[in-house]
Amino acid sequence: MQFQLNFKSGKAVYLQLVDQVKLAAACGVLQAGEALPAIRPLAEDLRVNRNTVAKAYAELENQGVIETIVGKGCFVRANRSPYKKDVRRKLLAESIDEAVVHAHHLQFDKGEFLRLGEERFDTFEQKRARASHA
Repeated sequence: MQFQLNFKSGKAVYLQLVDQVKLAAACGVLQAGEALPAIRPLAEDLRVNRNTVAKAYAELENQGVIETIVGKGCFVRANRSPYKKDVRRKLLAESIDEAVVHAHHLQFDKGEFLRLGEERFDTFEQKRARASHA
């Protein structure tokens, strides 16, 4: 799983991690029993403090999204209710709406916004492809 953090969003980094893991588990991107990255390497990859990742994992465990097995790591718990496509579409639309408003405030027109969106999507796919081949 590829994490995307926004240090300027105003939302705590650990909560960004929590939200991304919850959404991935609810949508079936992360399968039940799948291991999450170990805290130290993930913190290094994301360039955050280990306590930030540990806090996110603790919150996910409190919410019943993951379970920790001592000496083995953190694993996604069984998820019996993945979001339906229309719910996932609504969640994505809300995020895009925020980005559209932000683009408007920064005086980007529709074409520039769409080109940037395509560039960012392509960059993400390239990172994901490299990560899966590593």
